[in-house]
Order: sequence, then structure tokens, then C-alpha cells
Amino acid sequence: MPSDQTRPSLGQIAPALRGLLAVASGDDDSPWRTVILTALTDPEALAYAAHPELAEPTEGAPARGCPAPIPLERPALFAAAPVDPETPRQWRESLAQALEQYRAQHGARPQVVALKDLGLLYVAEEATAQGGPPLENRVALVTGAGGAIGHGICAGLLAQGAHVAAADLSEESLKHLVGEFEQPYPGRILSVLMDVTNEASVTRGFAQVCAQWGGVDIVVINAGIAHVAALTELPLETFQKLERVNVEGTLLSLAEAARVMQLQGTGGDMVLVSTKNVFAPGARFGAYSATKAAAHQLARIASLELAEFGIRVNMVAPDGVFSDGQRKSGLWAAVGPDRMKARGLDEQGLEEYYRNRNLLKARVTAKHVANAVLFFVTRQTPTTGATIPIDGGLPEATPR
Repeated sequence: MPSDQTRPSLGQIAPALRGLLAVASGDDDSPWRTVILTALTDPEALAYAAHPELAEPTEGAPARGCPAPIPLERPALFAAAPVDPETPRQWRESLAQALEQYRAQHGARPQVVALKDLGLLYVAEEATAQGGPPLENRVALVTGAGGAIGHGICAGLLAQGAHVAAADLSEESLKHLVGEFEQPYPGRILSVLMDVTNEASVTRGFAQVCAQWGGVDIVVINAGIAHVAALTELPLETFQKLERVNVEGTLLSLAEAARVMQLQGTGGDMVLVSTKNVFAPGARFGAYSATKAAAHQLARIASLELAEFGIRVNMVAPDGVFSDGQRKSGLWAAVGPDRMKARGLDEQGLEEYYRNRNLLKARVTAKHVANAVLFFVTRQTPTTGATIPIDGGLPEATPR
């Protein structure tokens, strides 16, 4: 019997099953119609998974927090539990064989898959026909969700039908965000406490989302921090702090998202919230500009490496976004005072300065950033490795 340290969790296995239950759509731009899964690991679920003789349709399966029992029109599938977390591809192959045998016997796919000693995975929402919201049954994870831009992106994804996992280091910010969205979008917003600089935290965060909904289709890498200082005054420790969040956080998020999406086998979309400073850096913004440029380059490399798996990686590059409604930008709370002092402006004057320096004299908002993200994740064009500037027109910041 494998130990708890070597046995994978149900959340780790769920993406493989979710991918196998997806239905081909016939649409080259969005080739799969996905399902929403829920992992159940409470004592009732574990007891059920241990007894294949309970697999009668009339018996149903226990479901804590769900209709109990789950009404089963056909027997549950009792599959052998994978035991080696180092070989996730074998999990998928094992589940694929079990599903093939089940379909041959019952002429349909199961509603519940029971894995001994792990629990249950059940289809909470079936794949739907085309014609619904563009992101229906899609699962999105947004890092840095507690800030102004993150809030706007979560709102945009939810409005288009996605299930959204809001990830952030601030428990308080997540509490307010989820509290705002859980009533208009019941069952489609999830709080994920995540430190993007910690590999174990990132892995746990993705596993939590997979246990909740089965997998991840969209990842928006938005977590980032800034600092204002001349290079001659920039403490090395401060630069390293930005490097950990902006570069290592991007790397860890890209890598874990890629692992989940490859196991799922249905493609996916990643979008990095970059910045105009990648293309037009500002004086005293060296730490932010350099680390965001490194993050941008990592995303470009990811687009090269992941295209063969149907995974698209793109970037959006906004200029200053000060707030989203009443939610203030944490980044601008940190750098705004220096910018205001340097130009002799108050907060309103600084916003007007940024508005008036672009060609369109436009105020850049979190909703604008969300719209650019939605352009990519709704797959309006066959595009990967590209950047959309969101700056009202700054010739010096045009990607080149």
C-alpha cells in the first residue's frame, strides 16, 4: 500500500478525467466542450469508493455540499487508483482504459468515478452544446486577483460564463472579492490563497481548483509588485523581492498551468498581464521594468513550447490603471506618491497626466484590460505569442 506521501490527491488526478470526458466541438478555434467535475473526499465518499458493490444506479453516491445522494442513472465507474504521482501520464492512460471499458458496457460515460482510498469524482455540469456563453464550463484562475486589475479581469470572465478561481496572497482582499461576486454568480467564484513565489503554494492552489471544478482552462498571470528608485539608490534586496514575485512567480505559474493543461489534454489559454514599461521603461522604474520584461520573455518562450499542446500564451500591456470602481490599485498605492511628488501633482492630477499623455486622451481602466484578456481567451483569432497594448496610444511603447 503506497504511503500518503506517494499517493496523488484527487485534485491532481481530476484534470486527466476531465479531459477524457470533454466532447469534441467541431470548432477549430475552440475544439472541446468541457465538463465541470467535483472531487469528494469526505468519509462518506471514501466509504462509497471502497465498495464496488454499491455501484447500483438506484443507490446513488453520497455528496457533501451537493444533492445527497447524487442521483445516478447508471452505475458508478470503480477504477484502480493511480499510485505514482511522478507519472501523471499513466494516470490518464489508466483512466482512459477504464472509461473505454465502461462505455463499451453501458453505452455512455459515467456520472461518477470512484477511486479507492481517494474518493469520488463526479460530473457536476455536463458539456453543453454551442450557443451558450462563450466561456461556459471553462475554469479560469487569476493570480493577483485582489487588486484593481485582477478584480476587473475576474468580473469580465464571470460575465462571459467562466468559473473563476481568484488567487491572491491577501486573505482579506479575497474575502471582499468573493463576497461581491458569489451572489450574482453562485457556485462560480472560488477563493484561493496563493503565494506565487512559493512552488508548493502554487501547486496546492492549482490542486484546490482542480478538486473544486476538475481542471483549469484559462490562467491569467496578474500578480506583480513595483518599486520606485533610481538604480544608484535601489537596494539589492528590494530588486530581489520584485524578481521573486514578477519573474519567479510568473515562471511557477506558467509551469504549473502547463502541467495541468497537458494532463487535461484539451489545450488552454494563458495570458500574462505585462506592462507598457517592457517596451518603454521609465526612469526610477528600473526594478519593475526589468523584472516585468523578464516575465514577458518567459511568456513568449511558453508560447513556443506549448503550442503543440493546443495551449496559447499571450500578453496584454496596460499603462497605469489606478482603480476598478472603489477598489484601488495596490501597485499605484506603492508608486503613486513618488510619481505625484516628481510631477507636483495630487492623485487626480496624476490620473489626468496619464490620460493626457496618450494619443486618444483615454483613461485606461481595469475593464479595458479585462476586454483584452477576453479577446484572447474567447479565441477571436488564431493567435499566440502576441501582445495587445492597452495604453490609449503610446508610440514609444508600441511592441517592436
